[in-house]
Amino acid sequence: FCFSSWFLVQVHGQGGVKFQNWAKTYGSSPELYFQPTSVEEIREILDMARQRDKRVKVVGGGHSPSDIACTDDFMIHTGKMNRVLKVDKEKQQVTVEGGIFLSDLNIELSKHGLALANLGAVSEVTAAGVIGTGTHNTGIEHGILPTQVIALTLLTASGEILECSESINTDVFQAARLHLGCLGIILTVTFQCVPQFYLHEVAFPSTLTEVLDHLEDHLKRSKYFRFLWFPHSENVSVIYQDPTNKPPSSSANWLWDYAVGYYLLEFLLWISTFVPSLVCWINRFFFWLLFSSRVENVAISYKIFNYECRFKQHVQDWAIPIEKTKEALLELKAALENNPKLVAHYPVEVRFAQRDEIWLSPCFQRDSCYMNIIMYRPYGKNIPHLNYWLTYEGIMKKHGGRPHWAKAHSCTRKDFEKMYPAFPKFCSVREKLDPTGMFLNSYLEKVFY
Repeated sequence: FCFSSWFLVQVHGQGGVKFQNWAKTYGSSPELYFQPTSVEEIREILDMARQRDKRVKVVGGGHSPSDIACTDDFMIHTGKMNRVLKVDKEKQQVTVEGGIFLSDLNIELSKHGLALANLGAVSEVTAAGVIGTGTHNTGIEHGILPTQVIALTLLTASGEILECSESINTDVFQAARLHLGCLGIILTVTFQCVPQFYLHEVAFPSTLTEVLDHLEDHLKRSKYFRFLWFPHSENVSVIYQDPTNKPPSSSANWLWDYAVGYYLLEFLLWISTFVPSLVCWINRFFFWLLFSSRVENVAISYKIFNYECRFKQHVQDWAIPIEKTKEALLELKAALENNPKLVAHYPVEVRFAQRDEIWLSPCFQRDSCYMNIIMYRPYGKNIPHLNYWLTYEGIMKKHGGRPHWAKAHSCTRKDFEKMYPAFPKFCSVREKLDPTGMFLNSYLEKVFY
């Protein structure tokens, strides 16, 4: 459709577009889908939304395993606003448009001898999206990705552009570093970078008891430590990643990683949908097959941080205070052992992040352990996972957990008011910037009402 004459810029909105997230677990049919190329065009879209009383949702890479990006009104895809605007080599800072994919940014930074100090598992996500949901990786000396943001610009519902940093519009900055897509549209982001570096990754087998009993040692021993626990067993794969001067090398094997780690796994998990008791056996078999020997890789940082998410999946990921790690994991293990009907796919991925002061960060004012659980959807088949989800959520809540904003959870405003001391501050900034709720959707209504 083309809404013409009375606009200065002609804004094209497409009808009939079906939006789906990467895992195809959530989707929506926006009335109009826009791909603007300039701030003026975005302003036109917001004007049109205001006149027609429509809501607006910005979508990036569509990786969130929840309905946080869904809308039936207007959807804006920012993929055409994806430039690197400025690289300051002296300060090691980069300013980019909000729609740039981190996969493109990583390569650009590399050309300038720079890198982001930490990245999540996936880089097919936008700069604005990563900070919108609080993407994280692991490393107790490292915060979630939004802690690397030192400035941003925000286009509000009224069409005003706000420059935000620690010293300008401070409150808006603290809210917008984890914005949930509900404060306005992030136009630019400035990241603090570090000199480019290589990582040496070592993965080796261990047991849950060993890792939990010596957690402090593991956290001290490696800059980016995480571990994978294989439910229905004691098996653990410990992963250390540390900066190195060694030349790139890999002991990975395409045949094993793909033929076995992808295709065979998908087939066996599909069979287990008819015989759920097979899952325990599959978890143990794959540990023995792929994770029971030591594996080493050396590569440029972003290639080590990013890894294959295999195939479509349901995911939950909560952050709990780091001192609760052992108790919570053992409780999850006991819950699975005591209820034979409860099956859990591997892995439960356990990562760590440093405390921060970002209002809606799951790591707000506490060092945290993220515990990510997964149920794959072999060949897109839906797997019963609700009982496992509720059991896990109950354990996380009991230990003071906070859910990852990008992932599906059953929390409401009452929960968030308890979880986040700064929740009222965030709400007052949101109400000031978007008094009519232009940027809300059903996911966000559960959060704020």
